[in-house]
Amino acid sequence: MHNAITIQPVASARDRKAFVDLAYRLNADDPCWVPPLKMDVHALITPGKNPWFEHGSAQLFLARRGDNVVGRISAHIDQIALSMPAEQGFGPGTGFWGLFEAADADVAAALINAAAAHLKAAGMHRMLGPVSLAMWDEPGLLIDGFDEAPSALMGHNRRIYREWLEPIAGHMAQDLINYRLQIDQNFPEIVNRIVALGERSGRVRIRHVDKSNFAAEANLIIAILNDAWSDNWGFTPWTQGEIDYASKKLKDIVYEDLIRIAEVDGEPVAFMMTIPDLNEVLIQCNGSLWPFNWAKLLLWLRRPRPRLMRVPLMGVAKKLQGSRMASQLAFMLIEYIRRDAVTKYGATHGDFGWVLASNEPMKSVGEAVGGVVNKTYRIYERAV
Repeated sequence: MHNAITIQPVASARDRKAFVDLAYRLNADDPCWVPPLKMDVHALITPGKNPWFEHGSAQLFLARRGDNVVGRISAHIDQIALSMPAEQGFGPGTGFWGLFEAADADVAAALINAAAAHLKAAGMHRMLGPVSLAMWDEPGLLIDGFDEAPSALMGHNRRIYREWLEPIAGHMAQDLINYRLQIDQNFPEIVNRIVALGERSGRVRIRHVDKSNFAAEANLIIAILNDAWSDNWGFTPWTQGEIDYASKKLKDIVYEDLIRIAEVDGEPVAFMMTIPDLNEVLIQCNGSLWPFNWAKLLLWLRRPRPRLMRVPLMGVAKKLQGSRMASQLAFMLIEYIRRDAVTKYGATHGDFGWVLASNEPMKSVGEAVGGVVNKTYRIYERAV
C-alpha cells in the first residue's frame, strides 16, 4: 500500500546518513530547535567513536513510506544500567529507546512498537525513554518550555510528540527540570550571608580548575560526581573511556574561572561545572561548520560573550550531603562562578539543570538563588 509504514534496521552508510538527516528536515521550521553539528551526531551513534558502546549496544531503525524516510528511533541496552539497583530506576531487564523523530502519530506508534519488540527479543521486560543514548547525553522528552531555544547540551523536540507518545510510551517514570535564573543581580541576602560565612572559614577553599592539567582535573571531578550522584534515580557511573572522551570533547568550551572545585581541610569534596551557551552560535550553523561557520565558532570560543551560562554538572560528596556544609559549598560555588560569569563574560542569565524532579535538596538550591523552572523533560516507562 502507498501509505504503508515499514520499519527497517539501519544497515548501511546511506541509512545512517538518512537517520541523522531526518531530524534537520522535520525540525527545519522550528525557530527554537538548535541543529547539532552533524559530525557530532554521527560520532554519537558510531561504535569506536562514542565510548558508550564499550558497555552498550544500539539498534537504529528507520521508518519509511515508500521511498520517503518518515521516522527514526534507537533501541539500546546498557550493560552498566542493567547492573544497577532496580530501585534507582534501571536494573536487570531494562532497555531504552531514544533518538526519536516522527512525521505523524502512526509513524510514532510503529517506531515505539518496533523498539519494544527488539528489546523484548533481547530479553528485556521494560523500556525507558527517550534516553539518547545515555542519561548523560540528552534524556527525556520536552513537555514544557517550547517557546525558547534550549541552552547548550539540552534537548528540544516538537510539541506534538507528547500527544503522540503518551498513549504508547507508557507512564511517567521521572521528570527532569531546568531552572532559569537572572545572574546579573545579587542573590537573596540569606544566600549572601551563607557565602560570607564560608569565606571566613579557614577550612574552605574554592579554586579554579587547572586547564593545563585538565585530564587530571576531569578525573577528579567525575570521581566526586560518581560518589555524589550514586544514589540518584537513573545513575550510571562514568567509565574511564567516557571521562577521557568528555574531557577531550569539552576542552574547547572549558574556561578555568567557570569550573570550580571546593576543598574542605584540603580535600576536594564538591565541584560545579559551568559552560557558556554554545547554542547561541550553533543555532546559526545549521549543523555544519562549512564553509565559514568554523571561523565564526572559533572566534566565539576565543572570547565568548554569551547571554546565558549553563550548569550541566554539580556535585557534593555523599558524606556531606544533608549537612549545612553541603549547602554552604553549593552556594559558594554558585556565587563565585556567578561573579565571573557576569564581570568577565557579560552573562545575564543562567540555566541550572537538569535536576531530578524528585531531588528535593537540589531543587531547594535552585529555588534559593531565584531559579524558576522553565523546561521540563519526561522519561516514560512501559513493559515490553
